[in-house]
Amino acid sequence: MDTLGVVETKTIASGVRLADEMLKIADVTLVRASTICSGRYLIFVSGKQSDVATAVSHARLTNKLTGNFVISGISPELVAVLKKRLSVKTVQAIGLIESSTVSSGVAAADIAVKSADVSLIRFVAGLGICGKSYFIFSGELAAVEEANKMAKEFLGTKYIESTVIARPEHDVVKAIIGVR
Repeated sequence: MDTLGVVETKTIASGVRLADEMLKIADVTLVRASTICSGRYLIFVSGKQSDVATAVSHARLTNKLTGNFVISGISPELVAVLKKRLSVKTVQAIGLIESSTVSSGVAAADIAVKSADVSLIRFVAGLGICGKSYFIFSGELAAVEEANKMAKEFLGTKYIESTVIARPEHDVVKAIIGVR
């Protein structure tokens, strides 16, 4: 996957229609298309940068969007966490960033892992949290603090809250990444 396109719509019907149109207008692969809380719809498409840009540009023609991004050179860690294929080893520190939209959260997670030596360990997209998103990353404390700062700055008005925890308890780490 070279580039990821993220489109978040205000309504489910407009999201389903846009997903179909995006696949018809450009040579992109549908990575995910699903409802999220507050009656919104989330679309992830991937492919070559030019094709993803074409698909997302088409989506921008509607006034039904709550967010959209084209992320070129996407972090392999973000792709893995979106596909839920990561495992966690020893954790020195964790950071958690909460965003008001899923689309801005995806872009902020990519920035966080590219701006500091951290590992993305979870991304939660909109379900059961009123359409918000959050992501969790780990690494040495200074790196987690730097990633937190960069993601927070990027999010601007979409930023809700964040936390950095040094030496988190093992049971807390297991709970937040969904391990029993």
